[in-house]
Amino acid sequence: MSDRYTRVAILLHWLIALSIIALLALGLTMEDFPKSMMFTAYMIHKSLGLTVLILTLIRIFWRLTHKAPAMPETMKSWEKFAAHAVHFGLYFLMLALPLSGWAMVSSSARGYPTVFFGLFEWPHIPFLANIADIESKKEISHSIGEAHETLAWIAIVLIAMHVGAALKHHIIDRDTVLTRMLPFLKSPSAKETVAS
Repeated sequence: MSDRYTRVAILLHWLIALSIIALLALGLTMEDFPKSMMFTAYMIHKSLGLTVLILTLIRIFWRLTHKAPAMPETMKSWEKFAAHAVHFGLYFLMLALPLSGWAMVSSSARGYPTVFFGLFEWPHIPFLANIADIESKKEISHSIGEAHETLAWIAIVLIAMHVGAALKHHIIDRDTVLTRMLPFLKSPSAKETVAS
């Protein structure tokens, strides 16, 4: 078995990661944008969110059909459990965040369309878009929005844990965890072998 992820898995990982960083940055700041830029910012945010949803579905399919490299044997059982738990949480959020965003937009009483990167109009979720009572619609959209925001803060925590663990494995444990997802990076143990 290879000690690295496949090129497709690596590409999907970094496309999703960069999209999520942009999404979180926009999500935390776009309400402070000038009014002239706000509509564009929201449209980019929504388009990126839908991109993450599509890429995550592809990534899950790829993951189910291609075995991931084994974790280093030096990892303790609790570390492996924690890694699996964080990964599961991140996969859940990569689906739940864009789906909740889509649901929030679909149930909005304002009815603004989502134009996917200016190319075409992404449809609203019908059963949410067709709610007749405006007050109920506002209440539902607000509740989904609160959940969306909470999920975003949970994502920030899990991403920080994920990045921190990867750096810990590379700098302190000196194993191959980080290099499995960064093809250009040599493992610390390889550097030591060359040096000796």
